[in-house]
Amino acid sequence: MRLLTHNLLACHAKGCGSSSNNFPLQLRNVQLELIEADYNETFLKGFLPKLAWPAFVSTARQLGDTSLPEDMPDFLSKEPSEEFLRTLHHVLLEIHVSEGEMVCPNCEHVYPIRSGIPNMLLAEHEIPK
Repeated sequence: MRLLTHNLLACHAKGCGSSSNNFPLQLRNVQLELIEADYNETFLKGFLPKLAWPAFVSTARQLGDTSLPEDMPDFLSKEPSEEFLRTLHHVLLEIHVSEGEMVCPNCEHVYPIRSGIPNMLLAEHEIPK
């Protein structure tokens, strides 16, 4: 699972989906892989405004990567540098969680990650109605 994917996931277990504390899911017992990905500047510039920056940086730091600035740079007044975009590319698309768990900080529901795929399926009794 790429950190790009992680930045889009929140807990939707029964009683938790409307909580403001169900994102980001905390990573636990993870195994990481670095997998090269083709650099695409246009994609990165387009996706940048969609990132939940504080959650993204917090997750990267939790995994040991401190290459991103704490606050998102102001890109309204100037274009992001190629150096920044390459760093973003690495963290967003090349760091993969191959095994582990995502845990909701609100209800503590555990979502397993196996072979790089997060299992977000809920049991019948966990589905909001």
